[in-house]
Amino acid sequence: MINEAPKIIRPQVGPQELFLSTPADIAFYGGAAGGGKTYALLLESLRHTNNDGFGATIFRRNSNQIKNEGGLWDTAKGLYVPIGGIPVENPQPRFRFKSGSKISFAHLQLERDKFAYQGAQIPLIGFDEITHFTSGQFWYMLSRNRSTCGVKPYIRGTTNPDADSWVAPFIQWYWDADTGYPIPERSGVIRYFTRLGDEIIWGDTPEAVMAHSPEIIREQVKSFTFIASKLTDNKILMEKDPGYLGNLRALGAVERERLEHGNWKIRPAAGLYFKRSSIQIVDAIPNNVIAWVRSWDLAATIPSPINPDPDATAGVLMGKTDNGLYIVADVKRVQLAAAGVRNITKNTGVIDRAKLGFVYITVPQDPGQAGKEQAESYIKHFTGFAVDAVRPSGNKITRSEPFSAQWQAGNVLVLAADWNEMYFSELEAFPESVHDDMVDASSDAFNKLQSISPWGGLTS
Repeated sequence: MINEAPKIIRPQVGPQELFLSTPADIAFYGGAAGGGKTYALLLESLRHTNNDGFGATIFRRNSNQIKNEGGLWDTAKGLYVPIGGIPVENPQPRFRFKSGSKISFAHLQLERDKFAYQGAQIPLIGFDEITHFTSGQFWYMLSRNRSTCGVKPYIRGTTNPDADSWVAPFIQWYWDADTGYPIPERSGVIRYFTRLGDEIIWGDTPEAVMAHSPEIIREQVKSFTFIASKLTDNKILMEKDPGYLGNLRALGAVERERLEHGNWKIRPAAGLYFKRSSIQIVDAIPNNVIAWVRSWDLAATIPSPINPDPDATAGVLMGKTDNGLYIVADVKRVQLAAAGVRNITKNTGVIDRAKLGFVYITVPQDPGQAGKEQAESYIKHFTGFAVDAVRPSGNKITRSEPFSAQWQAGNVLVLAADWNEMYFSELEAFPESVHDDMVDASSDAFNKLQSISPWGGLTS
């Protein structure tokens, strides 16, 4: 019998290795997609599994994020099971080790969920995607970062950039305030801080922090570092999935700056999502369109002295060609009362079908019972048509990202018509525009087209 060599688990040379070797009390790692952040966090949690009193808890904001395909739980199983970790899924996902130590996975979906950990002592707390958590959740869980097992308590977090999160100003010393990009020579540098009320006091040494106030004692001072990484630091992923870089470069301008380049300053602004210079205006509909969708964003208010410019009902007709282009062929935008909205939506459906044949229709289903009832009413209203109710997921910017990425890549055609200027003006001003009815309808139409096969049916 040939004995197999023991499996060696180690970080990749570079930022990942630096993250796993830092002695800082608190360390955040990442700042771009693909840098091996989740794997590094799981690897760190293995450090003390021979200690029978050791326990680590790794948090995601939502419970479903723990078990997403290929995410935290799947990666943990691939890493922990071969070295003896025993997965336990109920009542809380966790791994038990022969020594008695454990690594648990939990969520803090609601702000109040942090109070479920009153009285807890957790030697290692991990936050996967720290910007998803509130500052209140982070600071409260810091108070639960205690240990009696001989391991000095510490916190590790992974992150992608988010200019609007509390993390961005917290780590601002590590990124350039003018460009938003990480400062390479500061990555991994250990600094010191304490928190007095809502004020964070920083210093290059513990003594420098303590010098700010006689109230500050040494035990209050924590060491911290931020270690920047990006996809090119993850040689294993680059070799196994060379197309991933292409996926990042297919993102819209804002998300690409964040996820490929690690930009902590960029945020949604007018002109970053839809520039009219990025698309081609055509005089006729191409003859290779394989699927059509008309998506409606509904409103039912007419202008009045009190509200002279209410939200509008917008309907965007969009097609997909067999060579991967998209065409916006018609846009309706009207401010009508409910009866008028029903008339124009039904009449438009009849006209679309007469001109183009089979056209899918979508209507929004807003949250709550009223939204459900309205969607059901519109489905009956469109009897004889292929119609779906679409539940918006994520915020408007997130919903628009797939369409804006194709727009920015030059893959969108727009049919020349008298509605063009109205359409371009709203899209170019997004997300700072007063109204975004046509943006929402465009996003829904584009996203619906992704579920339609080239033969006109729906994909699974």
